Amino acid sequence: MSHASQALAILADLRDHTGALRFADPVTHVYNPLEYAWPAVEQYVERFGDGPRRVLFLGMNPGPWGMVQTGVPFGEVAVVRDWLKIDATVGKPAVEHPKRPVEGLACTRSEVSGRRLWGLFAERYRTPQAFFAEHLILNHCPLVFMEESGRNRTPDKLPIAERKPLLAVCDEALAALLDLYRPEWCVGVGGFAEKRLQGVAGDGMKIGRLLHPSPASPAANRGWEPQALAQLIDQGIWQPNTT
Repeated sequence: MSHASQALAILADLRDHTGALRFADPVTHVYNPLEYAWPAVEQYVERFGDGPRRVLFLGMNPGPWGMVQTGVPFGEVAVVRDWLKIDATVGKPAVEHPKRPVEGLACTRSEVSGRRLWGLFAERYRTPQAFFAEHLILNHCPLVFMEESGRNRTPDKLPIAERKPLLAVCDEALAALLDLYRPEWCVGVGGFAEKRLQGVAGDGMKIGRLLHPSPASPAANRGWEPQALAQLIDQGIWQPNTT
């Protein structure tokens, strides 16, 4: 059984288990891209997630203009469509927030975090094949939480009674994915992802951290790309002469 097939089985279990969880006010809408964008998820994993990886990057959860639209972690629409060449049909969540419509690859909004992250990788490696020869990007939690106003609510802001079972399910899936891909480096994009990796990474796996590219981060808005590149080189994840 291929790595891609095994990874998709793990993600399907994650999809089903997280889909069975329930969340209360102030969360009014929950999107699970592993449900309505599953064809795009399959295309991403089958095309780019087969075989072991030296570096696995981990994000927290989908953004409203990224993975919510495309099914791909940090999935800025233009990158997914034009660089990764993903062309799968994306459906709709069962209950859609009027301020957060899912338009799939037709979405005209751009996710800054995804544009910055994938932009760094595209600049460094030029082609998806060169990048994915050693790397893979995944998210810890597949769910997106929205309040009535449309405001995003991140998993770490959920009450403990909701957060604890969610993290347990996501940690179990993450442990299985790390056991499958056996990366030398597990890199948390932001502090939340780094903490989850610290709890489940296996023996011999090195844990790194990358400044989150979110525009909500003042540090990220002061030249994210050179800071991120320096972090990856300083930790020994990338070499200065990588092309």
